[in-house]
Amino acid sequence: MNSASPHQTTPQDAADTRPILIVPYMWIGDFVRGHTVVRVLKQRWPNRPVDLLTTPLCAPLADYMPGVRSGIVWELPRGRLALARQRGLAALLRERNYGTALVLPGTWKSAIAPAMAGIPERIGFFGEVRFGLLNRLRWGERSLPRFIDKNASLALPAGAPLPADWPVPQLQVPAEEITRWRRSNAPGANPAVALAPGSVGASKRWPYYAEAARLLAARGLEVWVVGGPGEKALAAEIVAAAGTGVRDMTGTDLRNGVLAVAAASVAISNDSGLMHVAAALGTPTMGIFGPTSPYLWAPLNGLAATVQTTTPPPCEPCQRTICTMYDHACMRTILAADVVTLAQQVLAEAGARPGH
Repeated sequence: MNSASPHQTTPQDAADTRPILIVPYMWIGDFVRGHTVVRVLKQRWPNRPVDLLTTPLCAPLADYMPGVRSGIVWELPRGRLALARQRGLAALLRERNYGTALVLPGTWKSAIAPAMAGIPERIGFFGEVRFGLLNRLRWGERSLPRFIDKNASLALPAGAPLPADWPVPQLQVPAEEITRWRRSNAPGANPAVALAPGSVGASKRWPYYAEAARLLAARGLEVWVVGGPGEKALAAEIVAAAGTGVRDMTGTDLRNGVLAVAAASVAISNDSGLMHVAAALGTPTMGIFGPTSPYLWAPLNGLAATVQTTTPPPCEPCQRTICTMYDHACMRTILAADVVTLAQQVLAEAGARPGH
């Protein structure tokens, strides 16, 4: 994908300096993909500051996104309106004098605070009947098959044609920060492979990470298992099965995971948030796909390798979070030895250097 501007900046656009708020999706991968929206906005309005609403979990990602002025950290509970929290957020947004809010999720709840704050221009799809909450409603969401098309189109003028290519998401970590992290957490000299065995939905989890970790470590590579607290037990199983040379890097701080992936020479991941993090960082990334479609869900950045079974069952891709047919054949038939061989090819092509 190239990064050519999908919208021509006018003199009026260049003169506009009113801040813009983006209300993004708060899943890690979706949050990363939201950086494309930032880039489209900055191309259209180069002098308008762009802020992102974020949860505490995703806040470190905003720190590494070029073009983002700041992340507005505010936790809104899932599953309920929490009007007191909405009013508090609205007061904060009102103080910042936003001229425009882009509300990416289609939920009623996501549009409440921008409306209460009186942001003059509130853009989003019709979604959950959001008359009044949004005053620049867009239509035709269901005609856009890809997640990125739905989101990034909101940054264009209403009715504008979609570009052939969108700007790709970027996460930029200063080199000295990566060096400090490696010195403190993994001072070894060998190239490292980051394994991301977690995902939302058990059907997207490749079952052979422990065997792959053992084979990679046997070839003299450092192996780091990355993920959140939900992957702690899985990481412990992988470390116990794979032995020396494999480290558990999971934890509650997403920043630590970002730095680990940035320091790695290659990342191997399920279709998950960390796959999008790795690709946006520019780390050569291998994405393992079974029940989900790479066309719809692979990073815009592209992957060093898209890994799928050579004998797909008739149900692939099913898009289900739990396998109910064919005994998870879409993932079980992807062999660890094949993934490790492919990882070595990716490392060789990337010219992995010791200590990176």
